[in-house]
Amino acid sequence: MKRIVVAGAGGFIGGHLARKLKDMGHDVRAVDKKSITKWYQVHKDVDNLVLDLNIKENCYTALNGYNEVFTLAPDMGGRGFIENNKADCMLSVLINTHLLMAARDLGITRFFYASSACVYNAEKQTDIDNPGLKEEDAYPALAEDGYGWEKLFSERMCRHFMEDYGLTTRVARFHNVYGPFGTYDGGREKAPAAMCRKVIDGKLNEKDEINIWGDGEQTRSFMYIDDCIEGILKIMYSDIIEPLNLGSDEMVSINRLVDIVENIAGYKLKRTYDLNAPKGVRGRNSENTLIKHYLNWAPSISLELGMEKTYNWIKEEMTKKK
Repeated sequence: MKRIVVAGAGGFIGGHLARKLKDMGHDVRAVDKKSITKWYQVHKDVDNLVLDLNIKENCYTALNGYNEVFTLAPDMGGRGFIENNKADCMLSVLINTHLLMAARDLGITRFFYASSACVYNAEKQTDIDNPGLKEEDAYPALAEDGYGWEKLFSERMCRHFMEDYGLTTRVARFHNVYGPFGTYDGGREKAPAAMCRKVIDGKLNEKDEINIWGDGEQTRSFMYIDDCIEGILKIMYSDIIEPLNLGSDEMVSINRLVDIVENIAGYKLKRTYDLNAPKGVRGRNSENTLIKHYLNWAPSISLELGMEKTYNWIKEEMTKKK
């Protein structure tokens, strides 16, 4: 049994990770700045703490007495949020900086940092037929403004704390994680959840239109939460010191994503396109050669299967509210 801190455990990925670690028999401390009533998942037999990890002293409190830490605590959301809250996204650098300092001083043995595909050079993401972003494509650096630069800087912090202080750090670059127990409305949701919500709303309320940000031809890859959690654990306990992509290489257009949701729902909608809405880079996909080489593994849950599970959960939640 290990004593493990999950920073950001009130969030989507953190909540799933805390549950997995608890089920594996570890002593888990779950930390988030939100009131516990706003956590996506709250688990029994876990030490749940409400602490703002932007504050240095709180990071020492969170890690004291524990051996390992997974940090998934940035202020972030979907495309609309990160394009309109660049300063808040940049301020998340305080969380990782203070957690690294506390980990160094308190003898933490392993430190996992959740980075993002937003670190990649934007000039390599202008084509909808993106061949896949390799880990080396983060440099020369031209990260996404705000959120991407914070992630890239924090990756470097992890590297130098490993080099200078001997702290074992591991970094994964997430590519669009989705699944049950996530945000699906309110402005922080990502495309899979947003499309599920829009189609479900149309079906429940007999609407005939769905609005799509951009022209719908922009491409992405989406990773189901179960693959994400498995990948986190494999990377954390590996010997790989460089950042690794953690994402599906099943790239689809947003229009195709809507097709999948409509097929699950059995309900078709007329599409309208908001060309002035936030839409991000033109094409982004995960290139998984390195993770397959190092770990003989890569995310494998199909988009259709993952979206069906996500759709059913969101539908249940929306039906309750209605």
